[in-house]
Amino acid sequence: MKKILISTLLVFSAVVMLKAQQLPQYSQYILNRYVINPASAGSENYFVGQSNFRSQWEGIQDAPSTYILSVNGPLKNQKMGIGGYLFSDITGPTRRNGFSLSYSYHFNITSDVKLSFAVNGGILSYGVDGTEINFKDQSDRLASQSQERNIFPDAGFSFYLYAPKYFFGASAPQLIQNQLDFQGSVSDPSGRLTNHYFITGGYTFDVNDNINVEPSMLLKYVNPIPMQYEFSVRGIYQKAAWLGFSYRQSDAIVLLGGYTFQDSFSIGYSYDLIQSAIANYSTGTHEIMLSIKFNNKN
Repeated sequence: MKKILISTLLVFSAVVMLKAQQLPQYSQYILNRYVINPASAGSENYFVGQSNFRSQWEGIQDAPSTYILSVNGPLKNQKMGIGGYLFSDITGPTRRNGFSLSYSYHFNITSDVKLSFAVNGGILSYGVDGTEINFKDQSDRLASQSQERNIFPDAGFSFYLYAPKYFFGASAPQLIQNQLDFQGSVSDPSGRLTNHYFITGGYTFDVNDNINVEPSMLLKYVNPIPMQYEFSVRGIYQKAAWLGFSYRQSDAIVLLGGYTFQDSFSIGYSYDLIQSAIANYSTGTHEIMLSIKFNNKN
């Protein structure tokens, strides 16, 4: 009975993907602001390459898994930034893959406060593999032997306001609302690539010479789902070691930890304590982050 319930849940998620959030989710968003907001490219004095791997709903077969790889940094005059990322997101019979490249331009508002705007563009691929699904009635919803893929161009726009102690920004990826067409595999192929809107912000408080506290937030809106929120806080020791937690609305409490070696190489880990009904079937969600700084302009 449990396997039937979980299989039904995953198939339902695969179909809902056509009408709901269509971009990957990850818990350590505060450590990779670029993927959420490409306008942050060039806001630091160095390039950074970063990878995130997320294994969601551990213990459930065919549960979501996500891989993200990104690189971004400033050009020589530090008034412009460039970057790019690619991702692969697999949930049961569905496949979501894509890459994006971005360009940002930075303005000085004051000596400490800057504002940047960015445009990004790339390719998105959405697929359904009906061979991975078994139904009692093979004519129900998905044809068991059908494999389909849609490939579309993508574009987005973002802005990023930042200073040494705080940042605030908003982004709108997936502005081109292409029609998804899975006529051969889905009985209701009325999905469309929908607009996504992300708002991020954070502030760094200096407790003393060794300890900083960094609260941050992420707001997500995808029509017709109500706005979702996520709040995080990290305690950072000597700008190297950190511990923290996040709360994702009606979904999970996230434990965070990590360390930066010689101000260059960082490793981070997060564990999601599931708060929804899926907690009855899963032991949680794991996510690993690796990043390296290079080509420091200083």
